[in-house]
Amino acid sequence: MQSEVVASRSAEQRDSRESRNGTPHPDAVSLAIIEQLQEDGRRPYAAIGKAVGLSEAAVRQRVQKLLDQGVMQIVAVTDPLTVGFRRQAMVGVNVMGDVESIAEALTDMAEVEYVVMTAGSFDILAEIVCEDDDHLLDVINKRIRALPGVRSTESFVYLKLKKQTYMWGTR
Repeated sequence: MQSEVVASRSAEQRDSRESRNGTPHPDAVSLAIIEQLQEDGRRPYAAIGKAVGLSEAAVRQRVQKLLDQGVMQIVAVTDPLTVGFRRQAMVGVNVMGDVESIAEALTDMAEVEYVVMTAGSFDILAEIVCEDDDHLLDVINKRIRALPGVRSTESFVYLKLKKQTYMWGTR
């Protein structure tokens, strides 16, 4: 029984190692699976297995583990303009006090698609997708600027989306 536990534990370690802070670090095979899915998120597990040298079942298990760990997501990426969202903007936010609490509040807003805490001119950058200018104004003026601790915002309205890709690969 003890050898089964050790064997099981080493198999998990091969699939994905964790750093000291608990962040998963996928192994080379899992990274190859991610690259296959970045090329085509609908690629069959059997085809992925052939490309990376695993069975279909093993690929299915690894993909599920990567999803469960939050290493990746499988989503449909759209151009917001084509699905009824006529206004996008990146909003730079300057904060007095706790940056993380403001970042958390922003992540809870449905219109906010991307939040990153930064070093530089802004404490936080948030990408917002709205139906129109009135909707954008409402989000910025009545919701973001109303958050306690928000000192100022600067908005960068998107005029045209030229490139949006998630194909940076893996290391």
